[in-house]
Amino acid sequence: MTVHTFIDEEPDTGPSTTPLKPSKATSDMGDANQWTLIWYKFSRNKLAVVSGFVILFFCFIGLFAEVLAPSAPDVSRPQFTNAPPQSLGLFVTDADGSSRFQLHVTGYTMEVDPASLRRSYVVDPEQIVPVGLFVQGAPYKMWGLFDANIHLLGPTDPGETMYLLGTDRLGRDLLSRLIHGTRISMSIGLVGVSISLVLGVVLGSLSGFYGGVVDTLIQRVIEVISSMPTIPLWLGLAAAIPLTWSPLMVYFIITLIVSLFGWTGLAREVRGRFFALRGEDFVTAAKLDGSSERRVIFRHILPSLTSHILAVVTLALPTMIVAETALSFLGIGLKAPIVSWGVLLQEAQNVRTIANASWQLVWPAAAVVVTVLAYNFLGDGLRDAADPYES
Repeated sequence: MTVHTFIDEEPDTGPSTTPLKPSKATSDMGDANQWTLIWYKFSRNKLAVVSGFVILFFCFIGLFAEVLAPSAPDVSRPQFTNAPPQSLGLFVTDADGSSRFQLHVTGYTMEVDPASLRRSYVVDPEQIVPVGLFVQGAPYKMWGLFDANIHLLGPTDPGETMYLLGTDRLGRDLLSRLIHGTRISMSIGLVGVSISLVLGVVLGSLSGFYGGVVDTLIQRVIEVISSMPTIPLWLGLAAAIPLTWSPLMVYFIITLIVSLFGWTGLAREVRGRFFALRGEDFVTAAKLDGSSERRVIFRHILPSLTSHILAVVTLALPTMIVAETALSFLGIGLKAPIVSWGVLLQEAQNVRTIANASWQLVWPAAAVVVTVLAYNFLGDGLRDAADPYES
């Protein structure tokens, strides 16, 4: 008898192994520069990305305020004092019962309280006011360069009313004033932070690079400014502005006042980073190569701090906006005819307005809250992405 023994012809090679191959994404990240890594890390923070789009949206509103606003901010209709918001509808019903597409708002009906004889307005759904896109309305001077009268959204008949956010105590459109206030409130933050950025970066760089007497002098100045109570000092400086100055000059002075105390924190952070980097090999190599001190500061050290400075500046912007809003709300900042979020809040700081026309307080306050939160979330995202090699 023949016994057949079956033996596996392939030898046992142990557990299967697969050579590790870097993915295309990993390979691309390995070859990327620092700014690409920063953008990659920032883009994964969805909240920061959304906040960035919110900030860009507000900047867009401020840039094209004349076109986006349904009317001029100073146009008043006393017959519609404290009128409630109108809702924007899409379809209207004809007499035969058919429905058709038509942008519109509902009109107002005036009611008089027989006890107090107080006049009030209620939305009347029976009155239809047609609304169109890119309609002719109140004339304006676009960016102060050329005349125009086209508005993105408004009633097809300029004589009709469209108050999507209601009116104020003088019958002025709150939406138009809020849009024009966006330009002032957003720009005062950008201008103020720009001034603080220049002072903070220059003085912080000199303090950290040279040290010694220069560092001691600059740090003592920073300590004196930081020890001052900002709110009373702001109040005193803002109250010293002459009443005869033009609104543009007042806007410029308020910006200087707000930015006067905003550069000290950035200067300290830049100083600390300069202390840490001035002894690095690339700085020593630049000095041995014959680079001047100015070139070493602005071409070698500062570029390595760009992402960090950008994050700090983004977090400083909401502070500037809140400072202007607080000064204007207290009545010592910007004043009419300038329109800002703080001015709108200042006009609504009475019990009667809060009780009977709460929209005058809610919408400007909501704009401030949303903007400040968006800047904070954006700054947190930039700060985390500023060091792409952390993880």
